[in-house]
Amino acid sequence: MKLSVVRRLLEIQRVLLRHGLDEYVRATHLYRPLRFLFYLSPGMWFQRRRAASRGARLRLALEELGPIFVKFGQAVSTRRDLLPPDIADELAKLQDRVPPFPGSEARTQIEAALGSSVTEAFAQFDTEPLAAASIAQVHAAQLKSGEDVVVKVLRPGMRDVIERDLAVLHALADLAQRYWSDGARLRPREIVNEYQKTILDELDLMREAANASQLKRNFAGSDLLYVPEVYWDYCRTEVMVMERIRGVPISDLARLKAAGTDIARLAENGVRIFFTQVFRHNFFHADMHPGNIFVLIDDPARPRYAAIDFGIVGSLDPQDQYYLAENFLAVFERDYRRVAQLHLDSGWVPPDTRIDEMESAVRTVCEPIFDRPLKDISFGRILLRLFEISRRFNMQIQPQLILLQKTLLNVEGLGRDLYPELDIWNTATPVLREWMRERVSVRGLVRAMRSQAPELMAAARALPKFLERVLHDPGTAPSQLAATEIAQLRAELAAAARRREVLLTGGLLLLAGLVWLVPGVHPAWPGWTLMAAGAARLALGLLK
Repeated sequence: MKLSVVRRLLEIQRVLLRHGLDEYVRATHLYRPLRFLFYLSPGMWFQRRRAASRGARLRLALEELGPIFVKFGQAVSTRRDLLPPDIADELAKLQDRVPPFPGSEARTQIEAALGSSVTEAFAQFDTEPLAAASIAQVHAAQLKSGEDVVVKVLRPGMRDVIERDLAVLHALADLAQRYWSDGARLRPREIVNEYQKTILDELDLMREAANASQLKRNFAGSDLLYVPEVYWDYCRTEVMVMERIRGVPISDLARLKAAGTDIARLAENGVRIFFTQVFRHNFFHADMHPGNIFVLIDDPARPRYAAIDFGIVGSLDPQDQYYLAENFLAVFERDYRRVAQLHLDSGWVPPDTRIDEMESAVRTVCEPIFDRPLKDISFGRILLRLFEISRRFNMQIQPQLILLQKTLLNVEGLGRDLYPELDIWNTATPVLREWMRERVSVRGLVRAMRSQAPELMAAARALPKFLERVLHDPGTAPSQLAATEIAQLRAELAAAARRREVLLTGGLLLLAGLVWLVPGVHPAWPGWTLMAAGAARLALGLLK
């Protein structure tokens, strides 16, 4: 382990002890004996005497440790059902009340990025920050053309700070992968790699501006979500300028109720937005903690969400998207065998998993929570039971789905705070069913085939020459292709053959249905049955 990593680990322990968080140090077995060395520091004694409440001490420690720890606190703060109230209240302050850096430094950075003075770029600029977060802070301003905007600027030295802590996470993940009994199943190295891509992307505000533009385009004309306008002429890697939102923070429930806001509708719309982003758009805001969500209440009976901070977004591989949608629907319909089968088909559990045993385990977790509002569901107990199931069936963590899981927990936490009577099942099911209907409709199939046609044609053109080279010159194949590559090629050829077979049978069934229906033969139901079967086969082939 590098010396710099060891120093950082010691610093983390020191900060926790200095803020009187001894229980967390005792819980981390690594370096536990060294805590006595820290107790000998007189400076720490005086710090401890001035310590505030437990929640405040934890919040201050996370703020001192830096952005990665602040983001952890933000994520945890959305789960008030899993936290003591005093800790939940303090961690909620991390959502938009992180200590700012001096406005004069922000002004200097903005001028360096834009290549002009603030007075030349803006009609007005407020040096006092409007809000501060772990990686950046925002200042209110007005463009020369009169639009009210916010100017987002990165904190100085952020990349160095984040890369230092990422090195610590990589070192811990490497130790866990090698020595932890659950390391292979929970895949800590891959999880840290996914997190690294996410957190480093946040340091490019041009990327965030592009994310905002995409999300705005996705919800153009929608009454569910409003996304502020990006002013591209003022955007750089370190600076971004967007339309200023004047909504009510989602956490200010008293103000929303006082305005007569339809809270039930607001909570249901939050669920619809999540499922719409994940399945219809395949592009979702993945940092939906309360500090990033506002409510526009020009019409309180039809409240509308407004989002900010688009540094973290997610999308899914089409196969993962399909399996997730099928899993959600199977759970909503209490088809637990289908859930077990989907986990097996997707490769999320080992191939020797017994379907009947997994079906029974999933039923045990899901059945007690159906037909209940959020207030009657203990997600803490559910998470523990799901963890037990994953361990029992040696279920591997899917790092590519971590952002989605985090977002789902955020949405559920928001719903719990807003409207505990929310029936998440009845709200989500219509959105998913509509999406699945569109996927297997003739229009959806044609659209999917059209989008994949160039790839299929390119592969078809390249395949004969490749096979000819391998088959006619077998002596050079072993030296040119590793065994794993050959195995992968065989698997891809077999999958392509199965896909062609499925698509061919689907096309024949569709054709047979058309042949039956066009002449007006009665009864018509056999024709429609053939059409439905053909559409299903084509959908399966396109998703393989």
